[in-house]
Amino acid sequence: MRLLKVATCNLNQWAMDFDCNLKNIKESLTRAKEAGAVIRLGPELEITGYGCEDHFLELDTVNHAWECLKDLLLGDWTDGILCSFGMPVINGSERYNCQVLCLNRKIIMIRPKMWLANDGNYRELRWFTAWKTKDQLVDFQLPYEISEALQQKRVPFGYGYIQFLDTDMLKRNFILSLVRAVAAEICEELFAPCPPHAELALNGVEVFMNASGSHHQLRKLDVRLRAFIGATHTRGGVYMYSNHQGCDGGRLYYDGCACVVVNGDLVAQGSQFSLKDVEVVVAQIDLEAVASLRGSISSFQEQASCKTIVPSVMVPYRLCQSFNLKMGLSSPLKISYHCPEEEIAYGPGCWLWDYLRRSGASGFLLPLSGGADSSSVAAIVGCMCQLVVKEIANGDEQVKADAIRIGHYTQGQFPTDSREFAKRIFYTVFMGSENSSEATKSRAKVLADEIGSWHLDISIDGVVSALLSLFQTVTGKQPRYKEVRVTGACSEWSVVVVAMVVLDVAVEVSSKIIQEEQVDMEVDGGSNIENLGLQNIQARIRMVLAFMFASLLPWVHSKPGFYLVLGSSNVDEGLRGYLTKYDCSAADINPIGSISKQDLRAFLRWAAIHLGYSSLADIEAAPPTAELEPIRSNYSQLDEVDMGMTYEELSVYGRLRKIFRCGPVSMFKNLCYRWGARLTPSEVAEKVKHFFKYYSINRHKMTVLTPSYHAESYSPEDNRFDLRQFLYNVRWPYQFQKIDDLVQELDGERIHMRESGDHEKLGAASNGIGGMGVVAAGSGNPNVGL
Repeated sequence: MRLLKVATCNLNQWAMDFDCNLKNIKESLTRAKEAGAVIRLGPELEITGYGCEDHFLELDTVNHAWECLKDLLLGDWTDGILCSFGMPVINGSERYNCQVLCLNRKIIMIRPKMWLANDGNYRELRWFTAWKTKDQLVDFQLPYEISEALQQKRVPFGYGYIQFLDTDMLKRNFILSLVRAVAAEICEELFAPCPPHAELALNGVEVFMNASGSHHQLRKLDVRLRAFIGATHTRGGVYMYSNHQGCDGGRLYYDGCACVVVNGDLVAQGSQFSLKDVEVVVAQIDLEAVASLRGSISSFQEQASCKTIVPSVMVPYRLCQSFNLKMGLSSPLKISYHCPEEEIAYGPGCWLWDYLRRSGASGFLLPLSGGADSSSVAAIVGCMCQLVVKEIANGDEQVKADAIRIGHYTQGQFPTDSREFAKRIFYTVFMGSENSSEATKSRAKVLADEIGSWHLDISIDGVVSALLSLFQTVTGKQPRYKEVRVTGACSEWSVVVVAMVVLDVAVEVSSKIIQEEQVDMEVDGGSNIENLGLQNIQARIRMVLAFMFASLLPWVHSKPGFYLVLGSSNVDEGLRGYLTKYDCSAADINPIGSISKQDLRAFLRWAAIHLGYSSLADIEAAPPTAELEPIRSNYSQLDEVDMGMTYEELSVYGRLRKIFRCGPVSMFKNLCYRWGARLTPSEVAEKVKHFFKYYSINRHKMTVLTPSYHAESYSPEDNRFDLRQFLYNVRWPYQFQKIDDLVQELDGERIHMRESGDHEKLGAASNGIGGMGVVAAGSGNPNVGL
């Protein structure tokens, strides 16, 4: 047997905080060596932090990385253990994203990344150059200070692997034993069409080390794990994966899950969400299992016989142990996944904790309306408090120290109850008006009590009246709401139709069935402009008050510091632009800004049970409403009526637009398949036009969206993820004319296809529905296009 013990890790690094990062690296090395590991793998760019972005363009960043590496190599940190450290390296005039492989206080080789991540949230080509030479290693001259300190002038640089020549002493002669080969594969390279591990395996590499900087996205973990399994299932090998875990200074939460896979079987897996700064995952494996599998696959043997030679570095060092009963073997594990509702609770919850403890703030303030979105944010903060108390109970001294500092505990006290901790660090404020209902006011109060937040109930009517009086004094005009009177017999959804007519919305809400009744409608009072202006005044006042209370309430309660204001707009509202610019969507950070309404509703149902906040069940069941218009006996403002589309439809539009890259015409064609059994092409066309009209009208709002936790692949966030213009011709004349031409050609023809009844589930997988293309099939499925 050739027994090998390896260690990989999740590290909570912070971009540009070299002291913090070096401390975490050293702690991981200590734990790996204590466990007896002979290989230690850390995350991509772990020395600097992955999210340095344009700081990578500064020479200081590269120099500081070398200084930290020198610190590691001058001590005993790498004695007897092969270490892979991630850092930027300048070779000649090019900057590379590299893994520096070290052993026994020496650099063995430097492996630059060949395939850079450059889509979605990633811009690596902005900061790094991809290494393109594959047939040779080049000599790299170490920086002078490093060279002098290490007594090492040059190291191999490039694409290659390390061969460890195990030797035994027998009668004073060295007898060559089997070669153990180890190679690095950096993050994105695993997902390339022709990944390096394929040809490295043919060259005899048995251990692959993947240093990654991979962010959390709902339902994404399975894609990642299946890639590791696929890499070794048919070609054999040990696949080690290391990742960052936490918020390193931006919108992303890196979700850890360090793991080890052997021949397609997961044998070790770390946590996906955690408040820990360091987590080390250890596996004990027999490399003969790799050789045995490869020897049993004829095609592998044939391809290996005519392989392209990959350059290597020889190191006379023994990694493996012989048969030893004191060293057990890791067994295959069942893959551990969180459901999406748990991901929403734990991912943003951990992200908020990192942001809170690193920002210097003393807590959070949330405008809590009693609706689904703000209640989701409140529940996530409550979950964060529960995680903190649990981690302290488990003995995490760093979490305990941070909680004592943030909560201002004295005399040896620390958090032992999540509600008590929430009372110290979480303000919730219900900002009611004459348009607010008692139901939402009550729901906000009950939820605040369940979580334990310091809750305030205030009225903004006086502030609104003062502003309107000022406006009337200056202009002599007094704006009015648009009133709606409905007489005669009508059903609930007849009132919906009336409201839609008032709002100049000429689109059917597809998920609601309208009952035909006799309805008489009278509209009087203010215009649409007045009505919208009065709503926006309330919304923007709430933003101003939120920041005022966040800055002054700590002073009122004799607490030091300041509070961060939390936003609570969801991804679908951002996509449609259904928010007021600089209202309560404007905050310091937003933990749900990239989460869909459908996922949030499911989260509320889950949290009512699993987090112990039972009032969330009533909140989830209530129809979404902004409560910015007067409540009347025959009319209540509803979000989906205001938008002219359902949240369910918005998710479909969002996935088609972003994930499947559909413009108006492509979206129309695909939705003809998707909704063709129920809607005519003309009706589908109207829906598509309506969406693109309001998407483009409101796109400018995306430029000022509050920095949000990134969780959804169709986020419209403008600054980092969804890069598009914000000034459009909202009539889309060319595209809409093409749609009209197609409608005319179809002449009312319907698509003949089977429909499930639940159009969100229709075609959610490749289920053989006739005529449905891939895009249409996946447009409503959150599992597609990750």
